Amino acid sequence: MPTFSAPDGTTLAYHATGDGPPLICLPGGPVQDSVYLGDLGGLTAHRTLIRLDLRGTGESATPADPASYRCDRLVDDVEALRQELALDRVDLLAHSGGANLAALCTARHPDRVARLALITPSVYAVGIEITAADRLRTARLRRDEEWFTPVYAALEAVTEGRGTADSWQAIAPFWFARWDEEAQAVRAAEDKQRNDEAAAVYASEGAFAPEVTRASLADFPGPVLVLAGEVDVAGPHPAMVEYTGLFPHAELVVQPGAAHFPWLDDAERFVAAVESFLGSGDLS
Repeated sequence: MPTFSAPDGTTLAYHATGDGPPLICLPGGPVQDSVYLGDLGGLTAHRTLIRLDLRGTGESATPADPASYRCDRLVDDVEALRQELALDRVDLLAHSGGANLAALCTARHPDRVARLALITPSVYAVGIEITAADRLRTARLRRDEEWFTPVYAALEAVTEGRGTADSWQAIAPFWFARWDEEAQAVRAAEDKQRNDEAAAVYASEGAFAPEVTRASLADFPGPVLVLAGEVDVAGPHPAMVEYTGLFPHAELVVQPGAAHFPWLDDAERFVAAVESFLGSGDLS
């Protein structure tokens, strides 16, 4: 397992698996061990996945300064990884909360990002509002699921600000296309993989400046993929359309039947979409 030093001296780890051109992968959570990304449904057959363990997660060290967990400060860690890999420009893939970090990296260092793949992205860094109505409308696409009625009631409570810890636990089936043993195992592992102290700092005051970030992304010259899940309540269709529109050269792909983890929901379709976007991997 290779390691490198962040600018503040924190030792960070990354995992390189697969064959083909490198693809730096940023996990969500926020601040969750990158192990949950796995091989991204078999994308390792086409790309060498460089999974970064964010500081305080996985095999990376805990920083001396907890304030360094803030998302905008993590940009320097990603830049240090690029330098460690001796790459002039990188292809960058980010899932969920990791998309906030990817957006900030792209806004700050647009000349160092070749292609950007945002998978069921969080939208905090770019200031897009997701309405309760859009989340509930997306959730109702699954009204025929046997678990739907009590889980939908819990989601209503969450979207209305009445949610409890139990409510948040109860809505877990909405994150997956199939609420089967595999999905339940992934969900159960999250509590051990996520750094809650870091997550509390990640989006703290000063982390995001949406207007500044949006202005920078509007000038980004590279191709962008926004891959959304058809039934993802975290990223309803209107928000994903708006996110795609922030870039001059972006495409929106909506994976049918997928929720928040599209490589688990339909690995073949997910890999085909991402690899089609990435193409040959030529960074010239």
